[in-house]
Amino acid sequence: MKPKKLILLAVGLILLYSLQSKVVQPILLEIAASDLFLVESKDEANPMPISNDMTALAFTQCNSYINSKLDSDTTISFPSQPTNAWSIGNYEYIINAEVELSSKDAPNAVHHYVCRIQYSNGDDLAGASDINNWSIEGLTGLPDL
Repeated sequence: MKPKKLILLAVGLILLYSLQSKVVQPILLEIAASDLFLVESKDEANPMPISNDMTALAFTQCNSYINSKLDSDTTISFPSQPTNAWSIGNYEYIINAEVELSSKDAPNAVHHYVCRIQYSNGDDLAGASDINNWSIEGLTGLPDL
């Protein structure tokens, strides 16, 4: 490489770095510190597993969803409560539980599943028992779902 091209490359890299650190990064930090991504609700996130009325309803709704997705030949046995349940804020919950599945073609098997579910009516808890007010964001751990 010729020395002029090397110097031009170095100057270009310095200009890109300066633009990134002096213009772009401060704008992104200002956006991140703003209330743009803030969601205010009475349901606060909790990093520890909890058990309350909403986690119990979330568990019931996850079980109803699982029950509706499996075929009629499969026998399902749900426990009375989840293994763990977390509130991740804004009426979103992560439910960790197990279910026993059996069918005529396969022996009984216990599967551990994780269900991420959200209550869509926010602070209005009047319709919390209605399955139409909940949405399953993700479900893992169960075969064929």
